Amino acid sequence: MPTTLTPPTPAPARPHPIAGCVRDGGGWLPLDGYGALGDGRSIALSGADGSIDWWAVPNIDSPPLLDRLLDAPDGGRFVIAPCAPFTAERRYREGSNVLETVFTTADGHATLTESLNSGSAGRLPWAELARRVDGGTGSVRFRVELSFSRSLDKANSWTSPTGGRQVFHIGSILGVFIASDGIAIERQDDEGIAATFAVGPGDRRTVAIVAGDDEPLVVPPIADIDGRIDLADEEWRQWSGRIVAAEPRRALVLRSALALKLLLFSPTGAIAAAATTSLPERIGGSKNYDYRFAWVRDAGYTVRAFLRLGAHAEAKAGLTWLLDRLDRKPHVAYRLDGHDMQPATAMAMPGWRDTSPVMSGNDAADQLQLGLFGDIFETAAAFVETGILDSHSAATLSALADRCADVWRLKDAGIWELDEPQHFTMSKISAWQALARAVEMADAGHLPATCRARWARERDRIAAWVDEHCWSQARGAYTFFVGSGRLDASLALAVRFGFAARGADSADRLRSTLDAIDRELGAGPFHYRYGGAQEEEGCFLACSFWMAEARALLGETGRAARDFDALAAALDRGVGVLTEMIDPASGELLGNLPQGLTHLALVNAAAALADAGARDT
Repeated sequence: MPTTLTPPTPAPARPHPIAGCVRDGGGWLPLDGYGALGDGRSIALSGADGSIDWWAVPNIDSPPLLDRLLDAPDGGRFVIAPCAPFTAERRYREGSNVLETVFTTADGHATLTESLNSGSAGRLPWAELARRVDGGTGSVRFRVELSFSRSLDKANSWTSPTGGRQVFHIGSILGVFIASDGIAIERQDDEGIAATFAVGPGDRRTVAIVAGDDEPLVVPPIADIDGRIDLADEEWRQWSGRIVAAEPRRALVLRSALALKLLLFSPTGAIAAAATTSLPERIGGSKNYDYRFAWVRDAGYTVRAFLRLGAHAEAKAGLTWLLDRLDRKPHVAYRLDGHDMQPATAMAMPGWRDTSPVMSGNDAADQLQLGLFGDIFETAAAFVETGILDSHSAATLSALADRCADVWRLKDAGIWELDEPQHFTMSKISAWQALARAVEMADAGHLPATCRARWARERDRIAAWVDEHCWSQARGAYTFFVGSGRLDASLALAVRFGFAARGADSADRLRSTLDAIDRELGAGPFHYRYGGAQEEEGCFLACSFWMAEARALLGETGRAARDFDALAAALDRGVGVLTEMIDPASGELLGNLPQGLTHLALVNAAAALADAGARDT
């Protein structure tokens, strides 16, 4: 439904937050009010009220140029909104990551079209954020407000006249604001820019930011920038037109595929877990993390999703990057350029909805997570269904299988990266998964068979160990970790992994575990990650898609379809950009976005339902 908004009022040196019913009293926009724009290197978040509140330049993991997302009172923002009260309706162009918002006032309506532009040869060698307003009916007057971040509290913005232009600087970032004719600049100083313009039927006004990081910068004509909006749209449409997805859920899958494509960092092939940092898992909580890095788990699952979608180039790029990193220095996660992640550091910012800390960096990289082995082998096994491995990659994987066979008995941090090491059931199943896939790949000639027999023996030992130590007859379920009576929703993944112990009741045990998870961790269509999480955070959206996928794989097609569709209906808001979590009571989205794990879980669940439907027919 259209949302009535109050327009921004003219401000002195620094613009005030846009007030209105979309934002709360503190100036915070709900997370479902954002759409994501991307160019293969950076991602911007555009709010439904015309304010771009997040843009890290030039890379996803760079300091932000715009950061109102984490600092509503004083953060950087780029606002284009009517000067009179308005309603707003928005959508992505079909098959595209170009975003359109229709603003309607008492005097008429106009359309804002937004893009992080690419060129005819792919990604541009500079960052180009373009925003076009086309007049519709009547006359609509707009106000433009641009203010810059303090680079996560590390630098202040300043401007310098260069070559007849005002160049802005924030730390090592420099850039220019470019506007078409008909836009009246009212203020341009170290704090930012204020301008106004009006559009009527057939009128067009375009503004853009062109920026780079400590490098020479091209300043293109605004007409060229305007033309690249439609060029970028056409390139998105061509890419999405090749995506393989079945009805009746094709539209949902396609939107998630486009979100995953945004997270692929084209300079290296790394896949970011999300585009933001520190969006909280619970309002007022402390579980705020920087997700602008490449986790082996998330990247591996995304590669598998790309393979299911028919996006083979993206899958190859992601797998090549992963294998190269793991060959050089095995870690749980990496920076997008392949270097080690910097330690987590708290920033002096209020955080979304005044929930701090705001973090830069992440401490998870050096944890022992046995899931790493299963993740990379599941990815490689999916890849060789349509491709081949080179000898170096095969040697890297063989060494990882040997390492898994050596360390699977150790306690680890688990899939949820918890502080206290345990014998997590899911970690042991992931180790089993790694060795099971290694044996299968050796049998098919993809890996050298030298250690195949050893991998098979350790695989069987893990399965027996899990059934002896992790199954609770009283609970009728595999438990969170050895000695725990709690449950873990990630165990739904054991169905996809094909986990099977020696007994004939493996499927029954997995089905019984799913039933227990639904009873104890379910909250409507959603699920908490593990027992006790409801005291600390919202429901983890990927878990609920994993549950639907597992039901489909176990032959419960009708139930799986109902669960999936109920979940999709509950998330049907905004423009389809999904976060990590949700508050099941209020329905408020929580956590970083776009969250790759959520989108790829949707893709895999929809694919499992499509496969199950094909089998049933």
